[in-house]
Amino acid sequence: MSHSYYNKQWAEAQATLVDIIQQEMPPEPPKPERDRLAAFQLLATLYIKYIQIFRRLEQSYDQIVHPQKRRVLRHVLDGIMGRIVELKHEMVNLEFSEYHYFDDVLSDLKLTPNDVEIPIPKYFIMERLKPLKEREKLLGQILTKIGPQDQERDKEEVKMPLEEAIRLIQIHERARQGRLRAKFMREIRQQEEREKQRSSKGAPTLDPDIAAMRIQKVWKGFAQRRQTKRERDEEMIFIGMAPPTILVPLKNTPQAHALKTEESRRRVQEQNEQEYQQSLITIKDKIQDTEGPDIKETMMDQIRQWFIECRDATGKFPEYPDEDDGGSAAIFKQKTPEELEQELREKEDDKGKGKKDKKGKKGKKDKKKDKKGKKGKKGKGGDDEEEEEGWKMAPSNFVPAVNEGTDQYKNVWQFRDESDNFSQKHDAELIKEEKRREVEDEVRVQVDELMRTELKNLKMAVDRDKGKKGKGKKSGKKKKKKKKSGKKGKKKKKEKDLTPDRTIEDLYEELVTQGIIIRAPQVKLSDFEGEYSYLGTTLRQANIEPMPSLSDVRRLVTEFGILPLGSAAVHESAPITKSIMLAGPRGTGKRMLVHAICQETGANLFDLSAANLAGKYPGKDGLKMLMHLVFKVGRLMQPSVFYIGECEKMFKKKVPKTDPTDPKRLKKELPKALKTIKSEDRLLLVGTTRCPFDAEMKPLMSCYNRIVLIPRPDYASRHLLWRRLITKYNGVLTNHLDVSSLSKVTDGYTPGHMVTAVQQVLTDRRIQQLSKKHLQAVEFVAPLARIDPIYKEEEESFKAWYAKTPLGKKRAKAAQGDDDDGGGKGGKGKKGKKGKKGKKGKKKKK
Repeated sequence: MSHSYYNKQWAEAQATLVDIIQQEMPPEPPKPERDRLAAFQLLATLYIKYIQIFRRLEQSYDQIVHPQKRRVLRHVLDGIMGRIVELKHEMVNLEFSEYHYFDDVLSDLKLTPNDVEIPIPKYFIMERLKPLKEREKLLGQILTKIGPQDQERDKEEVKMPLEEAIRLIQIHERARQGRLRAKFMREIRQQEEREKQRSSKGAPTLDPDIAAMRIQKVWKGFAQRRQTKRERDEEMIFIGMAPPTILVPLKNTPQAHALKTEESRRRVQEQNEQEYQQSLITIKDKIQDTEGPDIKETMMDQIRQWFIECRDATGKFPEYPDEDDGGSAAIFKQKTPEELEQELREKEDDKGKGKKDKKGKKGKKDKKKDKKGKKGKKGKGGDDEEEEEGWKMAPSNFVPAVNEGTDQYKNVWQFRDESDNFSQKHDAELIKEEKRREVEDEVRVQVDELMRTELKNLKMAVDRDKGKKGKGKKSGKKKKKKKKSGKKGKKKKKEKDLTPDRTIEDLYEELVTQGIIIRAPQVKLSDFEGEYSYLGTTLRQANIEPMPSLSDVRRLVTEFGILPLGSAAVHESAPITKSIMLAGPRGTGKRMLVHAICQETGANLFDLSAANLAGKYPGKDGLKMLMHLVFKVGRLMQPSVFYIGECEKMFKKKVPKTDPTDPKRLKKELPKALKTIKSEDRLLLVGTTRCPFDAEMKPLMSCYNRIVLIPRPDYASRHLLWRRLITKYNGVLTNHLDVSSLSKVTDGYTPGHMVTAVQQVLTDRRIQQLSKKHLQAVEFVAPLARIDPIYKEEEESFKAWYAKTPLGKKRAKAAQGDDDDGGGKGGKGKKGKKGKKGKKGKKKKK
C-alpha cells in the first residue's frame, strides 16, 4: 500500500470520529435513560463504532512513516483504546455481566463479527523491541547456567506409567505378528497365481479389433470421469466451498508480498524517526543562535515598558510575578473569557461580603428552616427521584484527549499541502514553530532573573529618594514561606525497601534462578481460535443466559488484560483491573491465554503457583522477601503478569494435610499487595482454576476483580478448530475427510483434547502416506475414545457457580426486577421486605 492509502484511511477515520465526538459531547447534557435495554443499545453502538475507528487508526499508525503524523495518531489511538475499555466497564456495570452480545446491533449496522474484532496494536512490541531483546538475552544467559539442573529434574519427574508401557509393547508385538501374517498370505497368493497361469496355457485368443475397442471404451470412460471430477473440484474451490488442493509456495502469494512491504515501511519509519530526532537538536541550536538575542531584547523592552506604564498608572513600580505563576509570561498572557468572568465574580463576592455580614439572626433561622424542609423532602421522595433519574453515562477521561488530537489533525494536517514531500520526511516548519516556543521559554527564565534585579535596583533608587524601605520584598518572602509550610504537611509513609543495595539485574537473576520468573512460550492471542456466537442476544431476550463462545473469551482477555497492560496512557486513566480469574474445564486453554497476554504486551511472567513456590523463601520473613522481590522487580520491569495456577486452593476451607505445597501461604499477603497497585503500575494478577466451586466465595472474589468463564467449544468453534489444527500439523484437508461429522461427534471435547488427538494421528509416517492414503475422520475417533470428555453437567456446575458470584447475583436481581415491573430497580422490593419483617415482629410481640 502507498502513503496516500494510509493517509486516506486516517482521514476517513477522523471524519467518523468527529461525528462520534459530537454525539459524546453534546451542547446540552442528555436526559437520563430509564430503559436499561435502550441504554445498552446506545453503549453497544458507540462501542462498535469506536472499534471500527480503532482498527483503521491502528493500521495507519503501524504503516505511516511520517514521524510528526505518527505522534498525532498515537495520541488519538491511545484515547480511543481507553474509551473502548471505559465503554466495556460501563456495559459491565449496566448489564452486571462480563460477557455482552450485540449481534442485533451488528445486523443493523450491516457488519460481520470480523469487522469488530479488536486488533492488538503492533507498537506494544515494535517500540520496545530493543529492551525486549536485551531482556530475552539476559534470561537466556541465566537459564543456560541453571539449565542442566532443570533437565535432570525433568528426567526424574517424567516417568512412563506401567499401563502405557504394556500398551506400547502390545502395539509393537501385534505389528510384528501382522507383518509376518501379511508376508505368509502374500506367498500363498503368489503360489495360487502361478498355478492358474500353468492351467490357462491353452485359452482361446481374442480378436485384436474387439480388444482395442474394449480398451478404448474403458479408457474414454475413465478420462471423462476424471475430467468431470477435476472441473467440479475447480468450481468448488472457486466459490470457496473446498480448500485448494495445490499448495502455492508462500513466497509467491500476495499476502507474502504485503508482509514484505509492511516490513520495509517499518524500516523507513526508523530512519525517518532518527532524522527527526537529529533535526530537533539542530533546528533548536540554530534558533538559539540566530533568533535568541532578538527575542531577549524584545522581551526586556516589553517588560521595561510595563514597568513605566504601571508606574504612571499607580505611582509605584509593580511586583514582579513569581516563577510558580509563570514569571513575565503572566504579564502578557491573553486571558480567556472564562478567566475574565472568574475575576468579575471574585470582585462581586468581595463587594457582597459587607452586605452579608450586616444580616441579622433572623436570616440565619430562616435558612436553617429551609434546610430542614429540604432534608425532609429528600428523605421522603429520595427513592422516587432516583428512579426518575435513570441511567447516565459516566464522564470520560479519554474523550477530551481524542477531541484534542482531532483538533490538531484539523488545524495542521487535514488541508496541508504535501505534494513536495513524497518520501514523507519530517516537516521543518512545524519543528521551528515548536522549538521557537521552547527557546522563548528558556530565554524568558534568563530575562526574568535580569529584570528582577533591575526592578529591585529601581525600587531601591526610588526609596532612597523618598527615604523609605522596600516593603514588597518582605511580603514576597512571606508568601514563599506560606507555600513552603503548606507542603510540609503532605508527607506519606513510604514502604520499607528490603533490598536497597541490590541492583535490578541481581534481583532479576535471583528470581529466574528460583524459577519464579519463567519464559513464556511463543503464543499469540490469534492462536486461541473460536467462532462468534450468533444466538447470544436471542437467548438473552428469552431470559436464557447463554454460554459464551471462545471468540467472546478472546475479546475479554484483550479488553481487561492486553490493552491496559500494553499502553501506559490507557492504564493510567481507564478503570483499573488488577486481577483476572480464568475459570473453565481442563484443556480449554487457560494457561495458553496467560502466555498470550505476556507475548502480546512483552510482559514478564512470574509463576506464583503453590507447586512452584514449595520450599522457596520459607518462613514469615521469607514470604515478606518474596512479595517484596516480586512486586519490586515487577514494577521496575513493567508490564508484568503474576500467574497462579489452581488459584482456588488458596481459598479452600480445608486443605489436605498430605499436600506439601502449602497453597494458603499467600492468602493474606497477596490481597494486601494488590491494594498497593496504583494506576501507573502496569501489573496484572491472572489466576486459573478448574474447580472454582471448591473455594470460599467471599475471599476469592475480593482477590479477583474480573472472572472470565471459558466454556467447551460449540459446534462452529469445533469445526474451525479441527480444520486449523489438521493444517497446522501438516495434514491435508480433502473431500475424504468429513470435518462436519467429526465436529458433531466430538461434542464435549476441548481444544486441548483435539490437539492431543491430532498429534497422535499425524505422525511423521502418516504424513508421508497422505499422498496415497487420504486422511479420514475415523482415524481421530480412537485417540479421543481414550480421553474423558467434559460432560454438560460439569459445564452447568460452572454456570451455577458463576450465578452465585456478586456480579451474577446482581444480574439475577436485575432480571427479576425487569420481569416484575418492566425494568424498575430493586428499591421497592427492599421496602416490601422491611414491611413484612415489621409485621412479623408485631405478631411475635403479641
